[in-house]
Amino acid sequence: MPIQTPPTALESSLRDSIDTLAASIDEPPGIVSLSDIHGYLDTARSALLTLTDHPDTEPVVAADEAGRLHWADNNYVLVFNGDLIDRGPDNEGVLELVGRLIQEAPPGRVRVTLGNHEAMLLARDQFGLADWYCGRVSDADRRQYCKAIRQGYVVATYEGYAVTYAHAGATEPYEASTVNDSLVEAATALSDAVGTEQDLPVQRRLPDDYPTVLGVGESHLKGPEAGLVWLDFAHLPADSPPQVVGHTRHDTPQTKGSVYCQNVIRNTLDSTGGEAVFLETPAGVSAYIRQPDNGVARQPL
Repeated sequence: MPIQTPPTALESSLRDSIDTLAASIDEPPGIVSLSDIHGYLDTARSALLTLTDHPDTEPVVAADEAGRLHWADNNYVLVFNGDLIDRGPDNEGVLELVGRLIQEAPPGRVRVTLGNHEAMLLARDQFGLADWYCGRVSDADRRQYCKAIRQGYVVATYEGYAVTYAHAGATEPYEASTVNDSLVEAATALSDAVGTEQDLPVQRRLPDDYPTVLGVGESHLKGPEAGLVWLDFAHLPADSPPQVVGHTRHDTPQTKGSVYCQNVIRNTLDSTGGEAVFLETPAGVSAYIRQPDNGVARQPL
């Protein structure tokens, strides 16, 4: 099951950055982000509820009587920063949650950046990962994911106040609208080819045709030449543009110059606590981290 999106496309002025939304209301929205859920719905749920359980923040989501999470109608933008799927036990539950929040929240309030595992879903046959969720999706699911990209609900990157959100990040500055347009071009080309004899050839061309987003490294997929969905955190120098990334696993949130890595869910699965979200305001970026006693601690970054 792919992400279910509204029938109409997102207004283009809301696709790439916080600017239009922030300018339309009196109080700038907080930007909540988390990455690399990887099908672990319960852990993602705990991370999303950290703001509920901290005394100084309003909830970004609220649980109903059955425990299902819904948009809490507070002044936030919520960014799912790539890799929703694979490895964990409830990929479809995660995608259902994300789709529900997109449809419940006002337009532009829930953003999804493309992760390398979603890129592998799009290029299902190129990577040949039949044991993973991304390798078992149907052609109809791939078309639906392409549609979500063309509609503007899934992007390569999203500009916050002082940082840019992308799954793996970049060493040099780039224009969000330009790279998001290139992802739309890639999704359109692939959608036209899905299920035809051109499907696999188009999949194979995507990294070369759209290197800024989908490019891979020369000696390793995550090498220093890789694009926004593949680059390893180790290849981001401290003078890289300010950005929030996921992709590379850590035990705790990481800071390198003005680059912040939030991929902590999988490295804390065997412990009590550790899952986290980031919250960006015009004043800066902080992590809200679940503690072993189930409380939540704020860590400025």
